[in-house]
Amino acid sequence: MVVDTIDAFHRGRFHLVQPKGRGHRAGMDAMLLASLVDAPKPIRLADLGAGAGAAGLAVAARLEGARVTLVERSPDMAAYARKSLELPENAAFRSRVGVVEADVTLTGRARVAAGLADDSFEHVIMNPPFNDAGDRKTPDALKAEAHAMTEGLFEGWIRTAGAIMVPGGQLSLIARPQSVAEIIAACGKRFGGLEITPVYPRVGENAVRILVTAIKGSRARLNFRSPLLMHDNPESHKFSAFVDDLNNGRAAYPRG
Repeated sequence: MVVDTIDAFHRGRFHLVQPKGRGHRAGMDAMLLASLVDAPKPIRLADLGAGAGAAGLAVAARLEGARVTLVERSPDMAAYARKSLELPENAAFRSRVGVVEADVTLTGRARVAAGLADDSFEHVIMNPPFNDAGDRKTPDALKAEAHAMTEGLFEGWIRTAGAIMVPGGQLSLIARPQSVAEIIAACGKRFGGLEITPVYPRVGENAVRILVTAIKGSRARLNFRSPLLMHDNPESHKFSAFVDDLNNGRAAYPRG
């Protein structure tokens, strides 16, 4: 029997319908990704590989001027995103969010026909699958689809981001540190001004994620920002005050 949960994020400012015991369940990664978007004026944003919609909904809940398109190829996960939008708790921003059921890697006319036209968005965010071929595979097919990295993944996803984004628009993504070279290569001449923030659990531990932003058409050079520490206290699992603010939508982590 399929069991769903309704989970509150940003201290109840938005809610998410998610599958229990199968598929990918949203958490801190999605909230950190959403925090990379900071815009004082109205924007159009695409969340590529949105899953149930956590990151995109987090942006819509925090920024009243954001119109969000959730792009998800899995019919099951796209259905969860639609269920989330139907919740009364999300009524305040429901009219500003839509769901496009499409493969992120579509190109040309197929991509446009799916609802992702050229030069349509000021912001594109993404949390691509991050497990490589050497990782232990999960027997959960829905979760495997969300987590399994395919060859050339970043090239395909970032190519689409560049096509659907207006010149000067911002790409934001979260990934494993091991993918940094692929991300830089995929940005190529499409995006410049890359800013990379390594995310460390604690002082003395290796980075577990990187936060990346880039600007379409920029020629600015790459910059590594100060690290983001998840926990101040090496003996505690409590988030640092700033990370807690990011997780709960009380602050953004804009470009430096």
